[in-house]
Amino acid sequence: MTNLPLYAAMLGAFLIVLQVVLMLRVGLHRSKGQFIGIGDDRDLERKVRRHGNLAENSGLFLVVIALFEMIVGQTTYVAAVCIVFAIARILHAAGFSSLAGSHGDDLTGARKAFAGMRAMGAFGTLGVAFALAWGIGSSIA
Repeated sequence: MTNLPLYAAMLGAFLIVLQVVLMLRVGLHRSKGQFIGIGDDRDLERKVRRHGNLAENSGLFLVVIALFEMIVGQTTYVAAVCIVFAIARILHAAGFSSLAGSHGDDLTGARKAFAGMRAMGAFGTLGVAFALAWGIGSSIA
């Protein structure tokens, strides 16, 4: 019997909603007149980078998570990987919601939290990459 990647499908549903939200944020900002590129609009740049970073990471991770789930089934390990990846991507996007997180502007007081969220999101994503590599390696070895 084949293991359907149900956890990966749920993660995919979440990621597509997050991607659309970030895409709409870019589109709404572009409606102010910057239709191509970013010009010198730093707010548009951070929104484009936030959207693009999710786009660059989510596809590959989702495929590998689905393959892993097809190998091992719906395990707690797969569910945890999906949850950590979702949280990491939320944290990364939240970190980019301020110029403090995206450009390091005015890293005083509570603004430091944006840089911290971005870092936690990046390291969470890296952790998931290693967890998948280890999980797949140990499952097929």
